[in-house]
Amino acid sequence: MSDVTVKINGKQVSVPSGSTILEAAQKLNINIPTLCYCKDLGCGVSNKPASCRICLVEATGIRPRPILVPACATPITNDRVEVWTNSQRALNARRTVLELMLSDHPKDCLTCPKNQDCELQMLASEFGIRDIEFKGETNKFDIDDSSEAIMRDLSKCIMCRRCETVCNKVQTVGTLTGVGRGFSAKVGTASMIPLADTSCTFCGQCVNACPVGAITGISYVKKVWNAINDPTKTVVVSTAPAVRVAVGQEFGFEPGTPITGKLVAGLRALGFDKVFDTNFAADLTIMEEGNELVGRVKDLLAAVKAGKSLKDASIATKMPILTSCCPGWINFIEHNFPDLLDIPSSCKSPQQMFGAIAKSYYAEKLGIAPKDLIVVSVMPCQAKKYEAARPEFAPNGVRDIDYVVTTRELCKMLREAGINLANMNDEKYDSPLGESTGAADIFGVTGGVLEAALRSVYFMLNGKNLEGDAINFRSVRGLDGVKEAKIEVAPGLSVSVAVASGLGNARKVLEMVREDRSRFQAIEIMACPGGCINGGGQPYLHGHRDLLDKRMAGLYLEDANKPLRLSHQNPDIKKLYDEYLGTPGSEKAHHLLHTHYHQK
Repeated sequence: MSDVTVKINGKQVSVPSGSTILEAAQKLNINIPTLCYCKDLGCGVSNKPASCRICLVEATGIRPRPILVPACATPITNDRVEVWTNSQRALNARRTVLELMLSDHPKDCLTCPKNQDCELQMLASEFGIRDIEFKGETNKFDIDDSSEAIMRDLSKCIMCRRCETVCNKVQTVGTLTGVGRGFSAKVGTASMIPLADTSCTFCGQCVNACPVGAITGISYVKKVWNAINDPTKTVVVSTAPAVRVAVGQEFGFEPGTPITGKLVAGLRALGFDKVFDTNFAADLTIMEEGNELVGRVKDLLAAVKAGKSLKDASIATKMPILTSCCPGWINFIEHNFPDLLDIPSSCKSPQQMFGAIAKSYYAEKLGIAPKDLIVVSVMPCQAKKYEAARPEFAPNGVRDIDYVVTTRELCKMLREAGINLANMNDEKYDSPLGESTGAADIFGVTGGVLEAALRSVYFMLNGKNLEGDAINFRSVRGLDGVKEAKIEVAPGLSVSVAVASGLGNARKVLEMVREDRSRFQAIEIMACPGGCINGGGQPYLHGHRDLLDKRMAGLYLEDANKPLRLSHQNPDIKKLYDEYLGTPGSEKAHHLLHTHYHQK
């Protein structure tokens, strides 16, 4: 592709022909405000419908006379183009566009969930807007909080269509679309039905994409505060792997820095009776899921030895096994691939395993009723809120996980209590549900669950541990949307594996499985591109997707620095089986730690 030269505000720059004015301006470090535009919503998908018009600039060489054009969607195809980003005409047009937007936007900024994270609010501040010039009719919509995970307030929708793009092109869920025409046009569900009645997976990527408060998570923070201050309740909290490498950026730490000890100290200072680690349950998940994988592989080998083709043997033994840690992904398969519901692992997610063990094993140790033990999860995810509310996870009407708060919500709780994690001394998790291995830490990044499982599967098959660099399964690491590898798990025995992150990529892998059940023996799927480090409840990236690399590196650093890096080495896991569960896959373990799935 040939280069063209463009002049912007009197400065010349060469760019490939077809580059947009916005891209050329960025090369010159010239700022042009944007709202609907987003370079990467995940999996390389961008959003540039040029619908908001905040990026209007004045240009010549495109038409016979100077015109206003959207910088994000106007290509440069010749050397005659000259652009002014700060002409009076461009500035007046942008201000008018912004004022019109604000005229149909609620003015409840102080109580909006996106207060100080809202891109429209930031633009209004940058433009110095203090009055609403255009007054008149405004759109009003009922708030949809039907899902217990995600709340929609379409009165705040600015039709940027970011949520629609991420839902349809990145996640391929297809829940959101443009509805209505003209003044009342918004992005909503088909026929404006409640979100809970759609195929939404509650992954929360739409929450991350929305620049305003039109789509947010449903908060249970008030209920958590009430529980902490209720003397009749014992309140414990557990933290997901990906939280420890994301929470620090909200308190001045370099993004991706693991601040596990300070996080524990902060939670203890909030008033929780015990601070535990969901990583403990991640190790427990590997014990159950690894045992399940080994059993299916042995059955597969036996079926092939008995004369069945690999394809028929795979179908008979429910291969490939699919990881089941991510509730957004599980919701996706229940809606879209009901014919494959026999192959996911029956293991509950680490969150739900933790809740089940806390409400049984730990409650018995304390001598209290499960209903008087309040279990709070700190998660990077909106779907975890939905998962905690699923009826199968509330035996005898008592939920295993009472409340879920996201990383973002925890940061607000800490600030409310005047706690700055940067000033906290490191503290350790409580026992017995706080010990974990490095294998559990990497659950937070795509490929991590499969790598953790393969480490322990090797031991289960060979009776000895991997040592040295062999413990690192680098072929399943990285942020690529789909990764395939062949892994030797025993002398002469290799398994074909795949890793997918982002539901659009999950769809591709599942279509492969539909076509050939023998292609893979194990598959890990995470709903969010990159895994939990990019969950729908993590601190906003604000377009800086390089932060995912830093969060990923932080988790692998946590793993590398742990004295124990194999889930089956966790002494508290061994104690749990000795005292309570028996063996992996036992009747009691199956009752507490496994589940089933439903066509939706």
